[in-house]
Amino acid sequence: MQLLEFEKPIAELERELEKLRSKSGSQNIDMSTEISTMEDKLAETRRAIYENLTPWQRVQIARHTNRPFMLDYVSLAFTGFCELHGDRHIGDDLSMPGGFARIGGKRVIVLGHQKGRDTKENLMRNFGSAHPEGYRKSLRLMKLAEKFGLPVIALIDTPGAFPGIGAEERNIAEAIAFNLREMMLLKVPIIAVVLGEGGSGGALGIGVADRVLMLENAYYSVISPEGCAAILWKHRKHAPEAAEAMKLAAPDLKKLNLIDEVIPEPIGGAHHDHAATAANFQAVILRQIEELQKLPVNELLDQRYAKFRSFGEWQGK
Repeated sequence: MQLLEFEKPIAELERELEKLRSKSGSQNIDMSTEISTMEDKLAETRRAIYENLTPWQRVQIARHTNRPFMLDYVSLAFTGFCELHGDRHIGDDLSMPGGFARIGGKRVIVLGHQKGRDTKENLMRNFGSAHPEGYRKSLRLMKLAEKFGLPVIALIDTPGAFPGIGAEERNIAEAIAFNLREMMLLKVPIIAVVLGEGGSGGALGIGVADRVLMLENAYYSVISPEGCAAILWKHRKHAPEAAEAMKLAAPDLKKLNLIDEVIPEPIGGAHHDHAATAANFQAVILRQIEELQKLPVNELLDQRYAKFRSFGEWQGK
């Protein structure tokens, strides 16, 4: 597994603990006291590190290659997934899968960004950066959800929409802008969850929702910390400072009321325990669906509108 810089003290203690266990087993020596002490030290070190993460460290976790991706959550938290393909204009975008599914027995439409774990898969999924047809496909699925009265679950995990010439030729800006308008008017509950990276308009293109949630170690921002550092500090090495200044981590965004809830991750991050993370995810999604389905359509739309109108209000003197 990819080891992050700040995780090295934990990895070192894990190696020492394994040595003690191996020595105790192979030489038939009672080392239970030493092992217990080492286990306590490991647990304390892990807790101290993961309960005091900096925004930049959270960005690194959000990008971890072993972190559960969109289709991992579909596999672990949903059942009966039936993927639908194509935008009915250009083609199918494999970086934005979606379709019918059930979660806790509730029928929904689930869609979102999908990354890859190796070069081959990343090329197929375009590194999680959707083309215009991906956003048009997602809107087609949302309209289908509206037709059948199904909640929409949008799973965000992208560094941003694809910036290539082909995407510009097929008008990616228009595709995202059209989604923003249509999602604001959609007459069914919409829940958006930032799973890892929530980058710029690429994230917002499926992020207009009644409830915007974030995994504990995800980030959501108009630009990457590296991009911000390159503009303001003229060098990417200042990315940690940029991440701190941008308030892009889930705890900061919750304090600013830009998101509605933070979904907790196991100690060590989602990449250490996919199943536990998916269980937390499922519980929160089901609760939010139940709350939103109690609202009349007019009230649902009014609250959605008011939610986004409140962003950026001036509160100074």
